[in-house]
Amino acid sequence: MSTHTSAAPSRQPHDLAPDDPARRSAGQEPTALPVADAAYWEAAAETFDDEPDHGLRDPAVRAAWATRLRTWLPAEPAEVLDLGCGTGSLALLAAEQGHRVLGVDRSPRMIERARAKLAGWDAAFLVGDAAEPPAGERRFDVVLVRHLLWALPDPAAALRRWAGLLVPGGRLVLVEGRWGESDPIGIPADELADLVGPLAAHTSVQDLAPDALLWGKEVHDERYALLADLPPRT
Repeated sequence: MSTHTSAAPSRQPHDLAPDDPARRSAGQEPTALPVADAAYWEAAAETFDDEPDHGLRDPAVRAAWATRLRTWLPAEPAEVLDLGCGTGSLALLAAEQGHRVLGVDRSPRMIERARAKLAGWDAAFLVGDAAEPPAGERRFDVVLVRHLLWALPDPAAALRRWAGLLVPGGRLVLVEGRWGESDPIGIPADELADLVGPLAAHTSVQDLAPDALLWGKEVHDERYALLADLPPRT
């Protein structure tokens, strides 16, 4: 996922975990910060779905993410904002579960692929800055973000902005982690919980690392989902 912000451009990843094998294609060590220029992500769109947790082509991996989304998203049809949506794999799962999705990503080619992937579904996609989503006056039941927040120049400001796009009682679903064992980067769950706490009526953290099906392999670093429910209307 990526943000297209002008500040700190070297800290704007897409939906690649820092230890992703795709890092090596750019001559980087697995824990290196990703290349963040627009041209990189335009080129990455071609093979982005080759990673098991990106394309969700393996039925078992796809089913694992679908099961998680079913517990994270409302049971009834809802408005979902997918920030840093990439090629739309999670957006498609949400749409299949009956939700209306707006996806935002900095890369036009990622958005092009997402639109093709969700053709015929109740979904729309915009090229834009995930830290300042071009949502206008529209409000959402859920803001869904995966592998993005940790690298923003001002995570607290982004969280406030995203919370402002939710209806009262809406939910932030933040899939993040701290990747790599020798030189880890990312945001620990307790640190993110501290950032989200002032905005939420209730938060919970789910450990995703033990579920190898989500990643198509065993992982040994910190991977989690933080769910933050905003206060209902008073």
